[in-house]
Amino acid sequence: MAVHPLGHPAAAAPRETLAEELDDLDRMDDEKYVAAALEISCASLYNAGAPSPLVDARMRDRALDLAAARGPRQAAFVKRMLLDPPGARAWIRRLFEDCDAAFFGETWQRVRVQLAADARHKTELLKRKGLAEAVAAVSPAVALEQDERGSRVVVDKLTHGRTSAAGTGLTFIPTAFGWPHLFALHAPGWQPVVQYPVPTGELGGAAPVDVVKARLEAVAHPMRMRLCRSLARGAYTTSELADAYGISAPEVSRHLSVLKKAGLLTTQRRGRYVLHQLDVAVVARLGSDFLEGVLR
Repeated sequence: MAVHPLGHPAAAAPRETLAEELDDLDRMDDEKYVAAALEISCASLYNAGAPSPLVDARMRDRALDLAAARGPRQAAFVKRMLLDPPGARAWIRRLFEDCDAAFFGETWQRVRVQLAADARHKTELLKRKGLAEAVAAVSPAVALEQDERGSRVVVDKLTHGRTSAAGTGLTFIPTAFGWPHLFALHAPGWQPVVQYPVPTGELGGAAPVDVVKARLEAVAHPMRMRLCRSLARGAYTTSELADAYGISAPEVSRHLSVLKKAGLLTTQRRGRYVLHQLDVAVVARLGSDFLEGVLR
């Protein structure tokens, strides 16, 4: 479903095949492609419109440091992307094509009917009942707000950010593989997109009351809840989290200690780096509302 200003052509141009999508990627210039490929995490510079690591030494060093914290394979990929963008891009395209031949082509044929039906349903709601009804059908966490300042599509997430869809429009994309993530993606130079999961069953189950109480107390702190959002998506070092949230490393360490004591974190050592990650299976037993909140 593409929402765009009256008289403005639909900004989204989804393709029928993976090959056509890859052709669109091939038409992207190296600076933009590399900047997108090396956006390892949505950290403090995500909305700043920072220059591409391909042309900016500070951003290049930052990308290399972030990759090194994640391991030698990630570091090697980043170095290859910076040294030989055309070669790395060709390799990525071959990887996607190999995946398509091995499994994704068959999977896509299986799920595309469901996704197309969902997109048609949302589009019909938009035409017949208006934008408010259409965005509400996407997710209970999405709503249209209108006041004297204008209209806004609000996505209820733990992070804060804003962008404008004026001129470009806003695209909603259903996914069969994203539950429970609700992504609101925007960055300077890119069209804003909301990717939402098609309806699925909910997680259930609960731990003993005393364990639940201890874990709920651990995640009740606003900053620890925000940290959980990142830790649910991947493994991070203390310094990465401090940089992403604009707080000191000792403060991050104190919050991580509380979460670990409650049994909500796993840790692993990679060289001189210690990485922390949320144990999603344990957190799921606190209830699907909290899990969906941090993964949204």
